[in-house]
Amino acid sequence: MEEHVLNSADPGFAIRPALSSDVAEILRLIGELAEYEKLADMAVGTEASLREALFGARPAAEAMIAERGGRAVGFALYFTTFSTFLCKPGLYLEDLFVEPAHRGAGIGKALLQRLAQLAAERGCGRLEWRVLDWNEPSIRFYESLGSSLMKEWILVRMTRPEFERLAVK
Repeated sequence: MEEHVLNSADPGFAIRPALSSDVAEILRLIGELAEYEKLADMAVGTEASLREALFGARPAAEAMIAERGGRAVGFALYFTTFSTFLCKPGLYLEDLFVEPAHRGAGIGKALLQRLAQLAAERGCGRLEWRVLDWNEPSIRFYESLGSSLMKEWILVRMTRPEFERLAVK
């Protein structure tokens, strides 16, 4: 993915693929996201684990950075999924975050636009993500872009202790 600015008039920021040298900044932004979502106690990833997940021998995810004034002010972290009904790949946006001081400048929309372009380029059938039910500003933002809230679907999760117990039965 090449550096991409969505507006020919200088919007004052750029969207680009994350590099291995961005890992510390991405982890910093993940920490800010965790604080915003009131989940800081769950943000236990390290630079080493994030570097391996994004740039290791078998990358599990990809990321893009939003830069403004020469520093990272936002990111999107995503990975490939698959729809058995469509028989096509999809992109799943795990996290999108823009620092509060930089919201309202079109950065979040630009990150989503670039992700939508990437999904189209890759022949994906879906672009999906989750939003916390209390996060009304984000819900309104996503709906304004034409997104659908799939309220009939419930997230099901097993953490490592649970799936390890299941694996041995």
